[in-house]
Amino acid sequence: MNEDKYSLGMIGLGTMGRNLLLNMADHGFAVAGYDKDPVKLTLLENEGKGKPVKGFAALNDFVNSLGKPKVIMLLVPAGKIVDTVIDELEPLLSAGDIIIDGGNSHFTDTTARVKKLSEKGLHFFGMGISGGEEGARTGPSMMPGGDMEAYLFVKPILETIAAKVTGEPCVTYIGPGSSGHFVKMAHNGIEYALMQLIADTYEILRKGLQMNNEEIHEVFAKWNNGKLQSYLLEITADIFLNKNENGSFLIDQIKDEAKAKGTGKWTTQISTDLELPIPTIDIAVAMRDLSKYKSLRTEVADVYTSDNNNFKDLNKDEFLLKLEDAFYFSMILIYAQGMHLLSKASVAYDYNLKLDEIAKIWRGGCIIRASFLETIHRAFQTNPALSHLLLDKDVQSIINKIAPASREVVVKALAGGISIPAYTATLSYFDAVRSEQMPLNLIQAQRDYFGAHTYELTGKQGSFHNEWKKKE
Repeated sequence: MNEDKYSLGMIGLGTMGRNLLLNMADHGFAVAGYDKDPVKLTLLENEGKGKPVKGFAALNDFVNSLGKPKVIMLLVPAGKIVDTVIDELEPLLSAGDIIIDGGNSHFTDTTARVKKLSEKGLHFFGMGISGGEEGARTGPSMMPGGDMEAYLFVKPILETIAAKVTGEPCVTYIGPGSSGHFVKMAHNGIEYALMQLIADTYEILRKGLQMNNEEIHEVFAKWNNGKLQSYLLEITADIFLNKNENGSFLIDQIKDEAKAKGTGKWTTQISTDLELPIPTIDIAVAMRDLSKYKSLRTEVADVYTSDNNNFKDLNKDEFLLKLEDAFYFSMILIYAQGMHLLSKASVAYDYNLKLDEIAKIWRGGCIIRASFLETIHRAFQTNPALSHLLLDKDVQSIINKIAPASREVVVKALAGGISIPAYTATLSYFDAVRSEQMPLNLIQAQRDYFGAHTYELTGKQGSFHNEWKKKE
């Protein structure tokens, strides 16, 4: 390739785009970047000194600097901005050129863009990227889905820059259409739930066991060295040691209002459309929403004070062991809900997802990486048609041992007036999904009573209606 021609171009040189481009340059790929912000171009120039990377301020010059076929990745905010950039690019591209959307686009937008661009002879695919700033720079987990021909062309670059676990790159072709962005959305839903689970645990440790920040750090650090090993626990342990210049702990100064970019909300919305429950993800989204009502929470707290703490007389060491098991139980059920959603979506949207491969690429680089993903990978590798993670024998063995601990923790926390929505939603989901007979026959009777919506009978075909009699 000519020295003035680049293998790949990146539009959007924010934290993720710039670091991903530098990652490629680190591995010897000649790459170009474009951004309207001169500050970002300067950052790329400074951080990319001595590397085969160049920034451009003019879109024409940027596009013309690329070899054929032109490969352009977008890392810009999801929504209308993606379409605006694509519209600006189209006149400058030729049939056979490739556009990759590496942002967190809604999967339905990706579906529309695939159709629109394929009609114009352009290759397009959506690719979920996880790992944050560090992952982008040193090795992310990537979930490309869509145009297979385009993916195969850029596969050498993606496999080179991806995180590696036992020498295997954390990237794989996900499936057709918008599958890559759908899987990334589900990944983020799982991420929301795991973060809420950790926040629930923090609440128990702080309000229930009255532990200080150093002690809480020790708990999370210890857990991260065992069966609960995960990236989120690793960074959580670090958070509790960070201090301000005056020696106070930073965590105590951060406002308790959590923000979101929408992927969690999308996950819970689409699960409703698919009629598949993911209650722990749902409640995690709801808690972020509730956190925004700070003034209301303060007002209500003044009215409904609570001093009902029943943790004073327990054996702290024994309880922490039970809490560790309860966390493990909930963590497993969170992943199970996410994988179940992927299983349903695979059929509904003809994605033909390989759940074992998805679990495999989540083992490294991404935000939800955890040692338990090895178990998930084995489960779906052993039985690709596994309908639910709870039906895997290895998972069954774990769950049967630790479910009692989850019940004890939930009862203790609720009796102590401590809100633990992730723990409670997960336990209730487990008890419902293992119920051969749910009480929903009563709901069908009620629906028929007030609205003549009919019901079905066990052992009989068809729908039925009853003329319900009122008590005289």
